[in-house]
Amino acid sequence: MNTIPNKPTDLSVMIYKFFGDYLIQHRRLSHNTVAAYRDSLRLYLLFLSERVKRPVARLCVDDMQYDNTLDFLQHLEEQRHNSVRTRNGRLAAIKCFLNYVAIHMPKAMPEASKVLAIPQKTWGRPLIDYLDRIEIEALISAADNRTWSGQRDQIMLLLLYNTGARVSEMTALKVQDIDLQYQHTVRFYGKGRKERVVPLWSRTVTHLKSWLSMLPSEQSSASLFPNRFGHPMTRSGVRKRLNLLQSKAVKNCPSLGQKCITPHTIRHTTAMHLLQSGVDLSLIALWLGHEQIETTHQYMTANLEMKKAVLASLEPIKIKGKRNPKLLPESVLAYLESL
Repeated sequence: MNTIPNKPTDLSVMIYKFFGDYLIQHRRLSHNTVAAYRDSLRLYLLFLSERVKRPVARLCVDDMQYDNTLDFLQHLEEQRHNSVRTRNGRLAAIKCFLNYVAIHMPKAMPEASKVLAIPQKTWGRPLIDYLDRIEIEALISAADNRTWSGQRDQIMLLLLYNTGARVSEMTALKVQDIDLQYQHTVRFYGKGRKERVVPLWSRTVTHLKSWLSMLPSEQSSASLFPNRFGHPMTRSGVRKRLNLLQSKAVKNCPSLGQKCITPHTIRHTTAMHLLQSGVDLSLIALWLGHEQIETTHQYMTANLEMKKAVLASLEPIKIKGKRNPKLLPESVLAYLESL
């Protein structure tokens, strides 16, 4: 007896078209962006599969209902302990997919419109954490340059501080991306396929020249900062090495022990030091690869030293007359009682 093979569901067809045709062919999004959409939808499909008790391959568009989506978002925050920012990113990927589905499947529009109406959660933006000059020097100097991995870590941190690069940009660097002979620059491929060229200090150039002679492969396409297996370092690998250096640097700089340092902290440090040196915000935005100047403006609001300078330039007002010591406590208590 011949069995009829299972046909792909409408959801499976839409997923293939969404990624293959829409994101990659039509919009030409970067690999990192496509991977972010992929991870979000993968988590959502696994959640739906468990919810409706069917394998992922048999899920349908109708399963992506409003209530299921709300439960998934709650699952992200309560079970997976994701931040509000991560939750919003997952929701944005789901909305993008359902918007595509609604265009190609009009019958799905009513339920999709409900999901598209789910609002993004507001989230408080914490103060930017960055290192001062002494702290960043202690962190870079903590690497043991007597070993191969120590030299790699030291030069990688020095380049991170010199350029303010994202960790994904740093791990993607190849030998061909640095110019140590003519312009003394490094070329980054950032978000949205945007390229930018950043100049290097003479100290960074000297260390990079020494580092190139120690690489296992001299090919131009080889990774600039490989791991011990010769593969490009991962983001988690950089984070682990940074944590190790922080634990060593605490001995000479105790203030580092009170900070949570990530590769992005180095990026914040570069931006703040440029700002404190008098560099214009628009130039810092170009340096960091920010598309919107509003993104760079957060460093202006977080710069405590500049705020202190402004306060010092403002002469305080003079209050004439004598205070009545009996009125102050009574007025304070009256104020507190009125709250």
